[in-house]
Amino acid sequence: MWLLVLLVAIAGFEGLSILVSRNQLKQFDASIIDVVQGWESPTLTKAAKLLSAVGSSSVTIPLIIVVAVVLFIVLKHRKELILLIGGMLGSTLLNELLKRLYHRARPDIHRIIEQEGFSFPSGHSMAAFTFYGLMTFLLWRHLPSQRWRIALLVFSGCMILSIGLSRIYLGVHYPSDVIGGYWISACWIAVCIRLFRRSARVRESN
Repeated sequence: MWLLVLLVAIAGFEGLSILVSRNQLKQFDASIIDVVQGWESPTLTKAAKLLSAVGSSSVTIPLIIVVAVVLFIVLKHRKELILLIGGMLGSTLLNELLKRLYHRARPDIHRIIEQEGFSFPSGHSMAAFTFYGLMTFLLWRHLPSQRWRIALLVFSGCMILSIGLSRIYLGVHYPSDVIGGYWISACWIAVCIRLFRRSARVRESN
C-alpha cells in the first residue's frame, strides 16, 4: 500500500512540476484564485491570517514540542519522537531545496500580506501536510474508538486544506504551489513511515 501511495504522489508531483516549469497552469491557477479571493471579507481575512500563522514555524515548532512531550513522557514512545522531528526537519529542508530548484516567483496579484522567497512548492502546505499527517499516524492506535479516529482524520484534513486555502486567499501562493506541496509531502511521509516500520521490524528481530 505504501508503495502505491509513494508512486502516485511522485507521479502527481512530477506531472505538476513539469506543467509549472512550462508555465502551462496559468488559466488553472487564475480561475481558482478568482474564486478564492472572491470570498474576501474582513472576517475571512482575519481567519486566513490566523490559519497562515498556524502553518508558520512560529506555531508549528511549539506544536511539535507539545506532541513530542506527549509521545516521550506520556506514551513513552521515543522512536516515534524521532519520526516526528526527523520528518518535520526533512520536510523543511526538502522545501528549501525544491524552491531553489524551481525558482518560481510568487503571484503578482492582489496580495493581502507580503511574503518573500520563491513560491513552488508552498512551504506552509508542506509543513501542514507533514505535521498533521505524521500526527495522525502516530496517534491513530492510541485513540480509544473508531469515532475518535474519524475525528482525528477530519481535523487533520480540515487543517491541511484550510492552511493551503489561506495561502491562496492571502495572495502569496498559486493553487499549484499548494497542490505541489501536498504531493511532495505525501511522498516524504510515505518514505518516513516506511523507514520507521522497517526500523521497528529490525529491532524486534534482534
